[in-house]
Amino acid sequence: MSEPQISAIICTHNRHTYLGAAIDSLLVQDFPDNFEVVVVDNASNDFAEPDSLISRTRQVVEARLPNRHLKYVWEPELGLSVARNTGARVAESEILAYLDDDAVAEPNWLRVLHAAYQNNQKLAVAGGKVNLLWPSGVCPPNWLSPGLAQNLGSYDLGETCVYVTAAGLTPRGVNYSIRRTFLEQIGGFDVKLGRVGKKLLSNEELRATELALELGWQVVYLPEAVVFHNVAPSRLSKAWFVERGWWQGISECYREQLSDRAGIGQLCRGSERMFRGIYKSFKYIREPALRFENLVFAWGQIGYLSAALRSLIFVPKSTHRVES
Repeated sequence: MSEPQISAIICTHNRHTYLGAAIDSLLVQDFPDNFEVVVVDNASNDFAEPDSLISRTRQVVEARLPNRHLKYVWEPELGLSVARNTGARVAESEILAYLDDDAVAEPNWLRVLHAAYQNNQKLAVAGGKVNLLWPSGVCPPNWLSPGLAQNLGSYDLGETCVYVTAAGLTPRGVNYSIRRTFLEQIGGFDVKLGRVGKKLLSNEELRATELALELGWQVVYLPEAVVFHNVAPSRLSKAWFVERGWWQGISECYREQLSDRAGIGQLCRGSERMFRGIYKSFKYIREPALRFENLVFAWGQIGYLSAALRSLIFVPKSTHRVES
């Protein structure tokens, strides 16, 4: 096979239940030119038996390895950003398209993404709509707001192409592509951000988009590049969203520190947002979804403040940037 025109990358850790469908959705893409699918196995240890030599994750990939488009890579260092950087290093094309291991892409996904980059040399990041796939027989709970549904991957900016000018509107990692030239310019995905095992860190895509906008690149939402994201039953509990909110707050603190916004100002911002969340949770006391969303937001700010305090205590004062 000649050099691929686009590389689809799946980073996976112990997700054999969903992984096969994710890979299959890429192998049947209607992309007319050469493409490759790179699966980065990020230290999966989901062995069927204690004495097994091959994990169930690897078995899922190897069952499909006769396909000429597919590659398998082992990455022993746990961490989503680490795995994404490994995938970028192994992939051969200029355009890198990341699909989560519990998602499935529409057949035109690669074609839509590739065309966007071909038509715009200033494009650094592109992604599309993410619809949620609920478990059979399960409906969204009444306490789940549209805002909290975004924590499950939901992402929809409408039916027309949108150029993103605010980092907070960045395409989601479940359906995310990036130009290699730009990724190399920023030194890859920041390994201080992104999920590591059960630590639900995030914001690595948001940070990349933030840098893209600062450096004069463009970021775009493509409504036709559709991905469907499975909602795991384990995430259908309030406890999961509370934990996710805590780690989101920590992730936001880390992102601000990487953006040279560390210091006393973080304590002020975090406290203001915490009290705002508490106030709104009382304001919407009769509306379960909005009440819970604001409680999760307030709890996340406590996570944010804890990370900010640790930074202030354990980092030498001479390195702090005091904000006005």
